[in-house]
Amino acid sequence: MKILAFTDIHGSLTALKRIEIKAKHQNPDLLVCAGDISIFERGIVGLVRRLNKLNKKIIMIHGNHEDSPTFAKLAKIFKNIIFIHRSYYIENSILFIGYGGGGFSIVDKGFEKAAKEKFKDIIKNHHDKKIILVTHAPPYKTRLDKLMQGHCGNKSIRHFVDKNKIDLLICGHLHENFGKEDRIGKTKVINPGPFGKIVEI
Repeated sequence: MKILAFTDIHGSLTALKRIEIKAKHQNPDLLVCAGDISIFERGIVGLVRRLNKLNKKIIMIHGNHEDSPTFAKLAKIFKNIIFIHRSYYIENSILFIGYGGGGFSIVDKGFEKAAKEKFKDIIKNHHDKKIILVTHAPPYKTRLDKLMQGHCGNKSIRHFVDKNKIDLLICGHLHENFGKEDRIGKTKVINPGPFGKIVEI
């Protein structure tokens, strides 16, 4: 499967145009957004409407600039938007698991609760599938969360990846690390940035 992943557009029409061009010329099977398509939801309906017009499924979570109820409503309005915060979606034997929001905490109790109460069983019931985890916050101690002062990513997400067979983690939040990739064991970790990155899995 060919995926066009992107994150942190923050209302940039330049970035949105780049995504539209890549979607047209690279012809991905679907798109994945790791949150923050807006600046505190300003113009969010118009942004999502343009993405919906690509006529490809777009798996999305919210970032720290959006609220989950907003995306839940937009997913009901626009047929190509699939909102997977604290939920999952299956396409072509690939399991997508999502957790949006946050980005500033080292430990996320909400993620840990979702992992224990939902994600663990979802993975168990679909153990034959490849798994893509989509989070806004980056996992702890990778190239994707390293800033001048050290690592500032999320330990809860890192622990989950360490303990589960995750094939790919798509995240965002830290603009300084747009485009960077790393690995946690066998898990590929990417911050695709606002201009998007094609990933094949």
